[in-house]
Amino acid sequence: MMDLYEYWLAGLIPIAGRKKIQLKRLFPELEELYGLKEPAIAALPCLTGLEKQKLREGQKKTKQKLQEETGICSEQGIWLALWQRPGYPGRLKDIYNPPYGLFVKGSLPDDARPAVAVVGARGCSLYGKTVAERIGASLAQAGAEVLSGLAAGIDGAGHRGALRAGGRTFGVLGCGIDVCYPAENRELYGAVPRQGGLVSEYPPKTRPYAMLFPQRNRLISGLADVVVVVEAKERSGALITADFALEQGKEVYAVPGRIGDVMSKGANRLIRQGAGIVLSPEDLLEELDLLRAGRSPFGSQKKINLEISDCLVYSCLGFTPKSLDELMEETGISLAGLLDCLDILQGQGRVSEVYKNYFVQAEGSGG
Repeated sequence: MMDLYEYWLAGLIPIAGRKKIQLKRLFPELEELYGLKEPAIAALPCLTGLEKQKLREGQKKTKQKLQEETGICSEQGIWLALWQRPGYPGRLKDIYNPPYGLFVKGSLPDDARPAVAVVGARGCSLYGKTVAERIGASLAQAGAEVLSGLAAGIDGAGHRGALRAGGRTFGVLGCGIDVCYPAENRELYGAVPRQGGLVSEYPPKTRPYAMLFPQRNRLISGLADVVVVVEAKERSGALITADFALEQGKEVYAVPGRIGDVMSKGANRLIRQGAGIVLSPEDLLEELDLLRAGRSPFGSQKKINLEISDCLVYSCLGFTPKSLDELMEETGISLAGLLDCLDILQGQGRVSEVYKNYFVQAEGSGG
């Protein structure tokens, strides 16, 4: 069972994490802070006027209500990682405003393993989604933990790639740990804790207010060693995450996009400003030393000998889906011959049909 007063302090949303840490130092027995009278609250030097007001409002929650809420958390498998206790992520202790507590369902990232955040646009293209899934899968197969925000689009694709590869992945939420947002990610919300965990700085039942997400993004970058941006507008949450990463001394990479595409402008701007360029999952693994460490997802795979026509078709495919007409034009192979090649390549797991008559190289098929 969670400590009632630790739960109470962790859940005071408007008070910054670093301020809560100061309060814990001033009041090691938090029940004293919970019962603090008005003159003493007014004299607290570390809180702003608004934060003092929120503290007063928080004191109105009864002990019985706190017991009910912590009991529900226990029933739902939600636990609380506290800044001052073992098990709190070491990476977060180094950021400017670490959260005092993290509400967790599942587990937390392992400080001893490499961690990579894959972030990007919600309204992404099929190309962006395919890239994010392949990156997530390749990272997971190579032993890295994959982080994102469980949002629609790129975030969800990165998680799904890691899940399909059997790796560990973590969703950092901008709402309460018991709130699935967006609703379309319900299946993902249920799957992630079984192969990693869900993490939130906000107490259960907190709605996904827009003002909470920028602060959520500092935790995504804070928990990661590296941030990879796949498709982003010039003003987007993904770029906020990248900015936090740079402030925290983390590496930032971006997948280049087509000039003029709205969803490419953010990633292309990051590259112009000096971010690393991701041209393939293998490039990223090489940059992160995951290939050289002998953990390549491709190192143990047997090379498959392909017929010349199969090689030609395979070489024409990449992240961007291509139609049968495009492949016939590029390869010069008849429709019947092309369909035979694609059947063989799909049977070998090297090509995927992403939707009717459009094909890409399958994730993890490099080599």
